[in-house]
Amino acid sequence: MKIRAAAMALTMTTLLAGCQGMDSNALMQSGAQAFQAYTLNDEQVKTLSDQSCAQMDKQAQIAPASSEYTKRLNKIAASLGDNINGTPANYKVYLTKDVNAWAMANGCIRVYSGLMDMMTDNEVEGVLGHEMGHVALGHTRKAMQVAVGTTAARNAIGSAGGIAASLSQSQLGDLGEKLVNAQFSQTQESQADDYSFDLLKKRGINPLGLATSFDKLSKLSGSQGSSMFDSHPDSASRAQHIRDRIAAGK
Repeated sequence: MKIRAAAMALTMTTLLAGCQGMDSNALMQSGAQAFQAYTLNDEQVKTLSDQSCAQMDKQAQIAPASSEYTKRLNKIAASLGDNINGTPANYKVYLTKDVNAWAMANGCIRVYSGLMDMMTDNEVEGVLGHEMGHVALGHTRKAMQVAVGTTAARNAIGSAGGIAASLSQSQLGDLGEKLVNAQFSQTQESQADDYSFDLLKKRGINPLGLATSFDKLSKLSGSQGSSMFDSHPDSASRAQHIRDRIAAGK
């Protein structure tokens, strides 16, 4: 498996950087760095997620505790729980008209006020359940490995102080942007949908909000530049899948 991973990492680096003008030593070093990024362990992923999320928070306008957005999100979060398979969930609202929500492997969950403005509490529950699914199912962990391997962050992997200690604020910001805009596969998206459905049912929450949230996203698709639309394709069929599960009672 490690040999296969190394080959994949080297191929990815070659495609990203291009071979023209690169000597063999530079190419091998870049491939080794990409391989190390691909094999980041859980502790390294958590540390990088902590730092990336903190950097994203610095760059955003966060709703204060007194904000109605924060009070509303706290109520929604209480219904979903504060733990994702042993990982504590940390919720905050970004004050922006953009429609988006995302999560990182450390349980950092951020929802944009633009999304909260257009959705009911039940729909926000469905969306956040989906983001929690990406964390619980390891999708965000893999996204971190890919993000590190495709940014300047991979150059810090071999440093004496370790990758987390070597990253600049700009590198962390770049890494955070890669994670926020991560493209999950159709299979991963479907798995996260089902995770959200099961979580909602387990918590005694009506799962219909998950379907109607997709209805609203489907209407907005193509009209905004949010990563939520790029990484959540075919919202209409996903809404139907949830309705089919509701009708089937499972």
